[in-house]
Amino acid sequence: MRVFVLCTGRCGSTTFGAAVGHCTNFSAGQESRNEFIGADRFAYPDQHIEIDNRLSWTLGKLDQTFGDAPHYVHLLRDPETVAASFVTRHKYGLMKAYREGILSKHFNRTPNTPLIDVAQELVETVTLNISAFLKDKTRVRVVRVENIASDFPDFWDWIGATGDLGDALAEWQVRHNATTLPFQRD
Repeated sequence: MRVFVLCTGRCGSTTFGAAVGHCTNFSAGQESRNEFIGADRFAYPDQHIEIDNRLSWTLGKLDQTFGDAPHYVHLLRDPETVAASFVTRHKYGLMKAYREGILSKHFNRTPNTPLIDVAQELVETVTLNISAFLKDKTRVRVVRVENIASDFPDFWDWIGATGDLGDALAEWQVRHNATTLPFQRD
């Protein structure tokens, strides 16, 4: 069995990776095959949980490679919080790529567009892409960070994970890859 955790990024994915690291019957990786292209990009081993926000940009290939066989998780966090986190990272990573590459290479010519609006557009687009991909899949769970105390144990049971669930849940009390959020919308 393979498990793919699909998400926007900035939504608890690093913590999810740390938590599933406590599984004893699955390997776990976060963005573990990003340096590969083609078939090698999707050469995930069996009994593996992969957490990778970049998979949301390669959903067609993910579907072509695995179809409905894996278990899919849609990891969600309050979209405003996610967008605010992306704003703090607007000079690199996905936010920069989305703003300057996907939206327009000339985006810097429109400085009046607030970064929060771009971040919200990014979060909405990725969330909709994932939802569209999952609509015909039969093994899907939504895990909400705001409901992690109940959603994560349900996920754990759903995939038949073994290991220390208590230690896995304790990871959610640790701030992994956290962003200080000075940004607040007026």
